[in-house]
Amino acid sequence: MNAQTQQPTASAGDTPAQHGARSTLILGAIGVVFGDIGTSPLYTMHETFLPAHGLHPYPATVLGILSLITWSLIMVVAVKYVSLVMRADNKGEGGIMALMTLAQRASGSSLHMRRMVVLMALLGAALFFGDGVITPSISVLSAVEGLEVAAPGLVHWVVPITVAVLLGLFWLQRHGTAKVGAVFGPVMVLWFLSLGVIGVWNIIQAPGVLYALNPWYAVRFFMTHGFASALALGSVVLCVTGAEALYTDMGHFGRVPIRSAWFFFVMPALLLNYYGQGGLLLVHPEAIANPFYHSVPDWAIFPMIGLATLSTVIASQAVISGAFTVTRQAIQLGFLPRMQVVHTSRQAIGQIFLPWVNRALMVTVIATVVGFGSSNALAGAYGIAVTGTMAIDTVLVMIVARRMWHWSRVLVIVLGTVLLCIDLSYFGANTLKIFQGGWFPLVLGVLMFTVMTTWRRGRELVVREIKQSGLALAPFIANMTEHPPHRVPGTAVFLTADQQAVPHALLHNLKHNKVLHERNVLLTVRILETPTADADERIHITPLVGDFYGLELRFGFAEDPNIPLALSRCPSEGLGFDLMDTTFFLSRESIVANERRPGMAMWRDKMFAFMARNALPATAFFQIPGNRLIELGAQVEI
Repeated sequence: MNAQTQQPTASAGDTPAQHGARSTLILGAIGVVFGDIGTSPLYTMHETFLPAHGLHPYPATVLGILSLITWSLIMVVAVKYVSLVMRADNKGEGGIMALMTLAQRASGSSLHMRRMVVLMALLGAALFFGDGVITPSISVLSAVEGLEVAAPGLVHWVVPITVAVLLGLFWLQRHGTAKVGAVFGPVMVLWFLSLGVIGVWNIIQAPGVLYALNPWYAVRFFMTHGFASALALGSVVLCVTGAEALYTDMGHFGRVPIRSAWFFFVMPALLLNYYGQGGLLLVHPEAIANPFYHSVPDWAIFPMIGLATLSTVIASQAVISGAFTVTRQAIQLGFLPRMQVVHTSRQAIGQIFLPWVNRALMVTVIATVVGFGSSNALAGAYGIAVTGTMAIDTVLVMIVARRMWHWSRVLVIVLGTVLLCIDLSYFGANTLKIFQGGWFPLVLGVLMFTVMTTWRRGRELVVREIKQSGLALAPFIANMTEHPPHRVPGTAVFLTADQQAVPHALLHNLKHNKVLHERNVLLTVRILETPTADADERIHITPLVGDFYGLELRFGFAEDPNIPLALSRCPSEGLGFDLMDTTFFLSRESIVANERRPGMAMWRDKMFAFMARNALPATAFFQIPGNRLIELGAQVEI
């Protein structure tokens, strides 16, 4: 059973309950995971034939573009992400941070390689956050812009309606992906069925469009269109945006439901609709102004606008829930400050809500919609972030394939080269749009990368300063044994990052209160490179001299580090706790930026100090009850 989703395993002997549970997961996956890639027909063909690209809807050009779209969906989504990358699940968890931990383990003892893996993953995660801002903006805008076709007089209401829809979307997040998936799953099923039916109707009008299944039309398009083909490729990539979200949201629904939904329902519906738009352009080239809505019968335009708007809300949901997952993983792995994490499902660990991230995304997305004003303007910003992340995913999964799956060197080189050529072709095509809006997600990515690397480096500097100013533990305990202070009843638990040094909180307690508890436990919380910790590795106890104990509690990066709950399981390991007779001591560092200290630039020191002041307190993060806690301040200069 999948630890993250509790997904039932398919078998010939499935009970009705198991079959129903699997069907529910598939429906939920359709409702949450495929929204982004599922709404790409709204704008992909239109953006590809923008006048600036110099392309016209001639038959050979239309077939070439359709062939590119077809084989992009096959190679990037079906082959790379659904069949290959989703194999790299870390105990059921997906996303670039989970892939990073796998690649780090695959790197072995090579410190240089591990650092390169971390930097690549952080850059990919930062770009993913940039995509998380662009996707809701362009998706909802492109749906509401259907009013320009149905009722041109309402064009001035497009942006206000879009903002209102987005406000509703972010308000819904607190209810969780399980409830959202249950509500929106049927909507997305109706959406994909509508895509398929509309596509089939238009294909019947021009069946010759099916020739585009032949990849030769894509090759000939590049041979005959020169520089315009590169510009077109930067728009064709819009058809695969959302593929990264499939992998990131794997922890929410599981690998099997996502794969089943893609191959048997989502991919056929998308291809049918793209070919239907192509068939329409073969018969009515003037429909290029908005090929999606022009392919819809007149009587169905307004219902389709409503359905498209709901579907683009769901498209945004896929990326937003992915942003929650990546943020939570980054927090646990020490790349972002601690934040409140709210679980929205009792059955699935991976379904979470981060209020601070939700608010930050809402403000940024709405500002993006108002600032750019149209999906055409946003198209230039869309693509460069997601293609950069895709290239990084390829490199990391090839490291895993070679070092962990033990694939042959030749296979890894050949497959990696093919996939990287595809990814870098898309990325290179999108760099041509930097001055047309492509700079925006890059700026967002650089900001997030700076935040994550600053927090990581700042924590390293704080630990270094604490170690340098600390006392060695063994001589201290020996001194306490020879010259015992006054002992008071009960157990004292001191949180520390270094089991070989005396915690500052212990020293302060001894200095100011002149007492030592009967039993003293030095507690370290360690986050593993796996989503969950196995039962036999959760607790590690080291008896020391004079009723001192070293205790290490281990949690996975997808778990909540609940210290009281973990301590309640210690009796089985030989160290019992009565929480009513236990006091937790924590040293709370006050960070002071000092330009004379080596480490980071002064502005990064100040940024780290600001983040540290506003981070969720460790006591709340570790779920330590406030009435059993004593915090002692300590000033640390970095």
